Amino acid sequence: MKILYVSDLDGTLLDPSPKITPRTAETLNSLIAKGMEFTFATARSIYSAVPITSALDINVPCILMNGVSIYDIRNERYIKNEFIAPEDSAEILRIFRKHGIHCFMYRIEKECLISYYSELATKKMQSFAEVRKHEYKKPFVQCRLEDHADENTVYITTMGKYDDLLPVKLEAEKLPGVDIAFYLDVYDDSWYLEIFSHKASKANALRFLRENYGFDKVVAFGDNLNDLPMFEQADTKIAVGNARDEVKAAADIVIGTNDNDGVAEYLARIISVSHEYTEADDLNV
Repeated sequence: MKILYVSDLDGTLLDPSPKITPRTAETLNSLIAKGMEFTFATARSIYSAVPITSALDINVPCILMNGVSIYDIRNERYIKNEFIAPEDSAEILRIFRKHGIHCFMYRIEKECLISYYSELATKKMQSFAEVRKHEYKKPFVQCRLEDHADENTVYITTMGKYDDLLPVKLEAEKLPGVDIAFYLDVYDDSWYLEIFSHKASKANALRFLRENYGFDKVVAFGDNLNDLPMFEQADTKIAVGNARDEVKAAADIVIGTNDNDGVAEYLARIISVSHEYTEADDLNV
């Protein structure tokens, strides 16, 4: 049986710092070397996801931006992208402007993801951009967003207080061409509002990997609300001990927490590291 193991990053595979611990890296790389097929699914973009997982020998394309993109780390190329229709991008920007909320708009141009913004209007937006520019070398361009809302747009996002973002979420979700992720940040009390094509989700991206890479079974690990679509496509749903109650309720199994290498420790228990990886190793999944 060909099995794909896929984990969320923040709050799940990453520790609270956030980083991949040496223990997690050593455990997963040992299992991957023996034949385990492993990847991750995250709300992060290529710029912050790939560097933070560089210690892992990922051997299956990863899922980025909640399923908007599927990226082959080994060959450094996008496998698949889901774009927002230009008319939907324009309407989303109108909704943000109506409610006085600023946002980032991501576009993929010649295999390069670029983040556009009109104004870094809040401290959270400022810190978000600064960290990604300086730590991950993510390109940011200040502009009039409406001038760039074309067929290359893949993601429109912002972060802030729940009550401020909720009206935008409620109005934007009426658009049939888009889907929305709205969830609490695992590191502070900010909420993330992420808008993308209705064709994009962690579930659809997992389905693509299953069908195009011949997986018979998918085992998924998560902690937050944006992992629930991934659980829909997984055969075995696993929540870490620090997961939100809604995620634990949807899970088949609850394991250790992310600050105790929960995912790696669980995989080490169910897959013997003392011999070659076989189907028999997964009898307890």
